[in-house]
Amino acid sequence: MGLPRLGDNPSLEVRTMAAVPLTPALATEYAALFQACTVPPRHAAQVTAAAVGLLQHRDRYAALGRDLGIPWHFLAIIHTMECSGRFDRHLHNGDPLTARTTRAPTGRPRQGQPPFTWEHSAADALAMKKLGPGTDWSLPGMLYQFERYNGFGYRLHHPRTPSPYLWSFSNHYTSGKYVADGAWSATAVSKQCGAAVLLKELMARGEV
Repeated sequence: MGLPRLGDNPSLEVRTMAAVPLTPALATEYAALFQACTVPPRHAAQVTAAAVGLLQHRDRYAALGRDLGIPWHFLAIIHTMECSGRFDRHLHNGDPLTARTTRAPTGRPRQGQPPFTWEHSAADALAMKKLGPGTDWSLPGMLYQFERYNGFGYRLHHPRTPSPYLWSFSNHYTSGKYVADGAWSATAVSKQCGAAVLLKELMARGEV
């Protein structure tokens, strides 16, 4: 699937740590957006390719998901978003597994010595987010966790722009993104398929 490209990789976007609770109103918003989500024809082939690509490693995602109490498709989609599906990259932010992370969050994983296995690093990243069997894995809950993983910078500071981390390549998103930490561009356009769009494609294929 190729290397992440500067400006497309969500690990470069603002990861706001402010608490945004999953309220009933927010859950309703997620559900409505998901229901109304469609893929314009110009993006159809890209969405298909992204879904087919992650399905090639379904067994590996499922094995880790069973150990951690996390749905395989959540792991697969986060891996696609953060690392372009590469197994030599940290799930935290796409940095190489040959060293601890150098971008935020820095110095991860704390335990063990590089080079790290993808599973070891992924487990650390997911533990940092406190994701596991007690997480709400309903549809709204999963969409919330996708947005939380990337950060709520769009929702808090640019509420008119639905997060491209979820909705890029869909009818909900046109333009506007963080092109570097804290650097906002109203005209920049994400070139990466959004997590919610990938999830809907997997559901349409009967994989979820």
